[in-house]
Amino acid sequence: MAHFAKIENNIVVDVHVVNNINLLDENDIEQEQIGIDYLKSLWGDQRFVQCSYNGSIRKRYPGIGYSYDETNDVFIAPRLYPSWNLNENFDWEAPVAEPMVEFPIVARWNEETVNWDIIDITNQ
Repeated sequence: MAHFAKIENNIVVDVHVVNNINLLDENDIEQEQIGIDYLKSLWGDQRFVQCSYNGSIRKRYPGIGYSYDETNDVFIAPRLYPSWNLNENFDWEAPVAEPMVEFPIVARWNEETVNWDIIDITNQ
């Protein structure tokens, strides 16, 4: 099965699953544009971009609310916290590196202090 994100204003608003047979050209080779044309025949003149459930196309599999960066041809997850920045791999990254901890100790981001809180979850 093939997957296509429906895009509005560069935001994913839906993800459609399409049978691979609806992507095949006359030589039985899958073509993204054929899948887009198929979806447009069902839903009208909408914008669709192929994605991959295993993340092999356009960086990651998008969900509703993800953005599509057309220039870099990647899907970007929603920003987790206002202080986090997008890195060169199109992943959100805290301004302070997450400390290395071992269970039952966990690190949890604290946006108020813009730092990690270290928490022992043994008795929680």
